[in-house]
Order: sequence, then structure tokens, then C-alpha cells
Amino acid sequence: MLLMEPSVEYRVSQDISKIVKSSSFSYPSIGEFALESIAELLEDKLLLTLVIKEGIPYKLFEIIQDHTPFTDADWATFLGLSTKSLQRYKRDDTPFKSLQTEKILEVMEVCHLALDVFGDRAKFKLWLHTPTLALGSHTPISLLSDSYGKDLVMTELVRIDHGIFV
Repeated sequence: MLLMEPSVEYRVSQDISKIVKSSSFSYPSIGEFALESIAELLEDKLLLTLVIKEGIPYKLFEIIQDHTPFTDADWATFLGLSTKSLQRYKRDDTPFKSLQTEKILEVMEVCHLALDVFGDRAKFKLWLHTPTLALGSHTPISLLSDSYGKDLVMTELVRIDHGIFV
């Protein structure tokens, strides 16, 4: 299942392509570069590194945010910001710093996999807020604030996808 509708995914891909093309960071075959999907972005570690260095603009973040089950408060927690700082990014329409951009991409990666596993946003949202024995009885959403927690959540999603339940 797609994280976003095809038209929105296309727009996000185009915005990421603009970031890559305007970057001073070199990327192989930049002249022919065209990003086709979110999945393609998430699979290309060099491309992710480039986007992290450049920063995601707030307008692109807003599109991503609209297609995830997370509130502004959730995003502020994930990004290590206050909700006021998040509002300031919106007001100023500035690109996020590298640390926040990396976090946005990590959460996007979790959402992409979860929608593939559950096939439904409502099921994914319910799972996010349900304590899970395999995660030490923590809710998956409570672990998304750091990379190690994100890895635990991703591992659990892969287990669920393969039918391995604890």
C-alpha cells in the first residue's frame, strides 16, 4: 500500500528531486535524476543522506505529516522540538535541520512499512497505541523518538508481516 495517493506521492517525489538537483552534494547521474516513488527514496541510502544534509522544507513536511497518523504534538516529540518551534518552522517556511530531517525520513519509513503490513491507516493507528509484549509492553509510538526505538518498531513490523508473533 502506498503511503500517499499516487498524485501526492508524485508531488513529494518531485520536491525531493528539486532538493537533489539544487544540492551542492554530488549524486551519481544527477543530470538524469528522477525520483519515481517514496519507496525508491527510502531504498537509496546515498539519496537519503543528501536530503538529510539539505533539509526538508516545511511545505514538504506538511504533505508528509498529512499522510501519517501523527499529531503536531507527536511530531514535535519525534523531532525533539516544542510545538512552538514547529509552528515557527511553518511560519518562516525554513528547511528543517539535518537532525529533524533525518527523523522525518525515519518516521516516514516506519509509516511506509506499517501501511504495507497493515494495509489500512486505522489498523496502523490502533497498533501504534497498543502496548506490545515484543516491545517490552511499550506502545510503538512511544519508541519512535530515537533511532534505536525506531529500529525495534521496524523489526516488529517485519515480524508481523512474516507472521511471527511474540
